[in-house]
Amino acid sequence: MMVMTAKVDFKKMLIALAAVAGVILGLILLLGGRSSAPTGAPSAAANEGRVAFLQNLGWEVNASPVESGQVRIPKEQKPIFTRYNDLQKSAGYDLSQYADQTVMRYVYKVNNYPGATDPVYATLLIYKDQVIGGDITDTAAQGAMRPLTKFTVAE
Repeated sequence: MMVMTAKVDFKKMLIALAAVAGVILGLILLLGGRSSAPTGAPSAAANEGRVAFLQNLGWEVNASPVESGQVRIPKEQKPIFTRYNDLQKSAGYDLSQYADQTVMRYVYKVNNYPGATDPVYATLLIYKDQVIGGDITDTAAQGAMRPLTKFTVAE
């Protein structure tokens, strides 16, 4: 029977393990950090990208948001969140996968909503520079919130 032994330098082993862990962590952050926004969603890092996104949906909006700020997607899904997320799902988004995350919210005034007598606003929710949801809200007394979908004249 043959027995082989090797002398292992503990310090070099720790350095090698740290390097491997660093590479794995880098891959996780690089590949796993991608948002799952619907295919074709443009980068919304800059205001121009957000405005272009809304224009591609057929909405004419003012060039600057009327409001912006951070919001937190709730971890606990209460009925009001579930209703809002159902609206998101109807447009191909799902906010439940962003539970407990802080996202940016940008609100733009819509200028071409049919028959609008009161202001109408487009809200975009942005996570890691991608649109992850939003809505169109008619603020009239009988107005409604609709999904962030392509605008057509027949609506």
